[in-house]
Amino acid sequence: MLTAGDEYPIHQTPEPVAYSGSDRNFYDRYFFNGYSGDGSVFFAAAMGVYPHLNVIDGTISVLHEGKQSSVYFSRPLNMERMDTFIGGMSVEVLEPLKRIRLKLEETEGIALDVEFTGRAFPVEEPRFTRRQGPRMLMDLTRMTQNGRWSGKLRIDGKEIEVNPDSWTGTRDRSWGVRPIGAPDAQPLIPPLDPQFYWIWTPTNFPNLSLYFHVNDDAKGEAWNKRAVLAMDGAKQGEHLHLDDAHMDVTYAPGTRRMAKARLSVKDGPGNPHTVDFEPIGTFLMKGIGYGHPKFRHGMSHGDQLIVEREDMDPNAAWNIPENLHIQEIVRAKHTGPGGLSSEGIGVFEQLFMGPHAPSGFKDLLDGAA
Repeated sequence: MLTAGDEYPIHQTPEPVAYSGSDRNFYDRYFFNGYSGDGSVFFAAAMGVYPHLNVIDGTISVLHEGKQSSVYFSRPLNMERMDTFIGGMSVEVLEPLKRIRLKLEETEGIALDVEFTGRAFPVEEPRFTRRQGPRMLMDLTRMTQNGRWSGKLRIDGKEIEVNPDSWTGTRDRSWGVRPIGAPDAQPLIPPLDPQFYWIWTPTNFPNLSLYFHVNDDAKGEAWNKRAVLAMDGAKQGEHLHLDDAHMDVTYAPGTRRMAKARLSVKDGPGNPHTVDFEPIGTFLMKGIGYGHPKFRHGMSHGDQLIVEREDMDPNAAWNIPENLHIQEIVRAKHTGPGGLSSEGIGVFEQLFMGPHAPSGFKDLLDGAA
């Protein structure tokens, strides 16, 4: 059960705040994305607290006019988990489980001051627990919420109005255990090849939000999956859970990048629904620290504040490991019983590493036939 306390980076275990424990790899993170109605401007942000590494870090990244620009921050946590600021970047909870303020005072040519308002009560995703041989790879809880953004964004002197009539997006809170900071120097016995197949598609339609995610093993069997609809204004317990969810992905030839995809589900009475996804832009998740070679989440950068900007090409080679984790900005079309349909916008997050039999992937980075 989610409570107001889950908004704050004070967790100690993968359970909600009522429980406690310890682990070297424990983390507590905010994630945000936002996009204009036509998908031409996109931003994302992450802020993570790592209590046992005594580090807090964060990044804000903007995708605009064919360039992705990021500002990375890191500093010692000083054991104070409630100080959710790093340099000019800050996260403020205005109304738990509903309204959040994300702010970046102008730093290296990037600034924003935006407020997120949730469209419905957050979705509590199934607990993610995955071992790699005898070693715990991840054990975490996450809540996800679609919403509308308002405020201002500025990139290299150009100011962009973030209007809630057209700007939507997603934010999440996750906490628990996952690989952070410096990797374990002692290898597994016996060694295991990396394998991770992940799809996450929070999508905004005119009067509702769609949430789907799946983690598959190498055989294509799901070890974590959920599909949910949330009507605007839905309260806790009022989400509609969908059945028989299956995502059919068509890959760009020779790559692991999604060229198009179709989600097939059934509602409570058993009526079939489909959602078709078409990519319109690519955002590299390393731009907010995921797998970044230098600013990987939880890395120590010494005892002082570190701030650094990086510009990158979002269309860089897909088969470099740090470029595997992406969010495709997507147009989405929902078709329901009787041919009724609606159009929306969202993201298709993917991380495809190692074998996946249904896709024909056999090695670490082979592409689709």
